Amino acid sequence: MHHRLLLRRRRAAMPVPPPQPPRAPGVAGARLFASLPPPPPLQSRREVHVWYVCPDELNDHSQLDMYMELLSPAERKNALSMNGPRLQKDAMLSRALLRTTLSRYTDSKIDPRSFEFKKNKFGKPEILWRPDDSNMDWPLHFNISHTSSLIACGIAMDAPIGIDVEEKKRKTTKSILSLARRYFTPSEVDFLAKIADSDAQQKEFIKLWTLKEAYVKALGRGFSGAPFNRFSIQLKTDSRIQITKAPKACNDSDSGDYLSENWRFTLAELNSYYYMAVCIEDNSRVSENGSVPLGLKVWKTVPFIKDTLVSGTDAVKLII
Repeated sequence: MHHRLLLRRRRAAMPVPPPQPPRAPGVAGARLFASLPPPPPLQSRREVHVWYVCPDELNDHSQLDMYMELLSPAERKNALSMNGPRLQKDAMLSRALLRTTLSRYTDSKIDPRSFEFKKNKFGKPEILWRPDDSNMDWPLHFNISHTSSLIACGIAMDAPIGIDVEEKKRKTTKSILSLARRYFTPSEVDFLAKIADSDAQQKEFIKLWTLKEAYVKALGRGFSGAPFNRFSIQLKTDSRIQITKAPKACNDSDSGDYLSENWRFTLAELNSYYYMAVCIEDNSRVSENGSVPLGLKVWKTVPFIKDTLVSGTDAVKLII
């Protein structure tokens, strides 16, 4: 969630290995990277794959050393600049997860260490393909989301993607309605105000926030470029998400023209502890039979060690 100062988090100190010089490519490295099993192919622009790691479960120093070696010098420097060992470890694992996940979708033809990245003007990272790069055959899009205990990477083919994961029972420094009035639209505030049960109200607030976060990340603008109070998100009776521009967005200098409805969502409970929202661009028209659900596959991973498909199990419960 943006504006993390609104939320209380307790982080235990955990060691992170010191930076190591990049490992020279060789037989051992080639074998290691070839051990990343390729995932099933993304069948269409309406399918998303999500890979996640749980940092608390990754404590083997030799394994963490290996992940650190995957990072670029700038990424290592950034990770080690974080405040405390836990945040340093999370930053390192985030980049290692991204690099190993992207490599899978090239059939390991691209070494995880070889990826380069750029950012758009709003700060959203993208793969930097060189003009003469034969690897541009893979139109990969990605997005990362963090919580205090989970890091997730969403992958889509040839379609912008946004993902957000939030803890279902996160504690806030202010009341739910106070936060909603500050960040949400009047119609969303009214919706939340009608929920008498405080636990149910908080869950609906987190669901809305998660969907909004995924949407603005998919837009490539983030919270600063597309404030949450400029648009409303409503769950329709047919499990379809409707996006509408708030009246406020029509009356000030920010016209909100970047807001559009050609996006497809999915919302799920993950491990009974998180809400996870995914949003991808979809320029197709709705068929006569209604909206086609977004295809979603989810893996828990310990890169190079173990991958577990959790879709279709109790670990992933689809809401929409």
